[in-house]
Amino acid sequence: MPTIKPFCALMPADHLRTKVVTQSIENYGPDEAKAIADENDCSFLHLINPEPDHQFLRGSRQELIFKKIAENIEGFIEEGILVKEALPSIYIYKVTHDGLMQTGIWTLTQISDYLEGRIKRHESTVEKREILLRDYLQQTGLDANPVLITYPPNETIDKIIEKYTNLDPRLDLKFTDGGKHQIWAISNEQDLNIIMAEFTNMSAVYIADGHHRAASMARMHPQVQHFTTVYMNTREIKILEFNRLVKDLDGLDAMTFIFALSNSFLMEKSAVPVKPTKLHQIGMYFNGQWYLLCPKKEMYNEQDPVSVLDVSILQNFILSPILKIRDPRTDPRISFEGGRTPIASLQNKVDNGAFAIAFTLFPPSATQIIAVADANGIMPPKSTWVEPKFLVGLLTNYFN
Repeated sequence: MPTIKPFCALMPADHLRTKVVTQSIENYGPDEAKAIADENDCSFLHLINPEPDHQFLRGSRQELIFKKIAENIEGFIEEGILVKEALPSIYIYKVTHDGLMQTGIWTLTQISDYLEGRIKRHESTVEKREILLRDYLQQTGLDANPVLITYPPNETIDKIIEKYTNLDPRLDLKFTDGGKHQIWAISNEQDLNIIMAEFTNMSAVYIADGHHRAASMARMHPQVQHFTTVYMNTREIKILEFNRLVKDLDGLDAMTFIFALSNSFLMEKSAVPVKPTKLHQIGMYFNGQWYLLCPKKEMYNEQDPVSVLDVSILQNFILSPILKIRDPRTDPRISFEGGRTPIASLQNKVDNGAFAIAFTLFPPSATQIIAVADANGIMPPKSTWVEPKFLVGLLTNYFN
């Protein structure tokens, strides 16, 4: 039952779209982001983490960065690099990439819906990261990276989406990675009321990606009442796995490690890399050999939505008791690779000695995510890689 509302977004000027829009800064190394920003005065990177002009001025580096962002956003608006939409709208967003097409509703949502549990979550968050994001949002007023929320398919919403996507888009952008991004603005009062009513009537919706962004916005409530969200139904979101790499065996020899695994798993050697094709299959690459691991049925409870997850089985019966990685959020011996990383790359990292073991997993389903959230459960860290990943600068809610 989320309460959503239209807003007047900041959008890049038509002739500057390809220069303004960028990937999130996490996708770039520090030198790469700086090089892009140095060559492009219109890049949204100047509104994320610019270089302060005068390092010698009084104040912390963070304070100087926020001051520079405030100057930059004023300049972007005055120079017409970013243009505020004239009419409050709810936006339809369609992204086409890697042969996949995904469509959703881009809007504002009441933060109170998140605080009061009408928007359900399945991941825990780290306070330090929440505070860093909150400080950026509070100081800049730029809410440019929406939280991705999923909901059961809704025929009424689908019909409105179809009605508008048969028209010419308000924004049509092909990004440098080949992805196509399109936006339609809904400002018609009747259509807006229908969409808002449909969301209000939903019993619950679920965060698919962006738990830290939601939590950081919640820290500003009640001074800030809304945060940007993209709603995609469960058929539209794409959930990929998060695979694991482990640096060492914590002092175990290879034979002892394999014997320990056999207590909880049926093991089968594989002549080819193992990319699991169904639940309760785990691939492992160790000592130049691929294995298929299948947990014994007594290792999990089908009625427990958290313990039945393959990421939980891996954590509870291999990583924690055997390899002594008890907190994967903080242990430097474990690394995570999203499902877009080729399995060959994981194998190479083991073969070159950077890691001792690679584990490959089958991704959780939207149904599993919803079951965990409905049970007020928490999935292990890095359980899912959810797409789409949003570009920055397409639509921005500027709330200062």
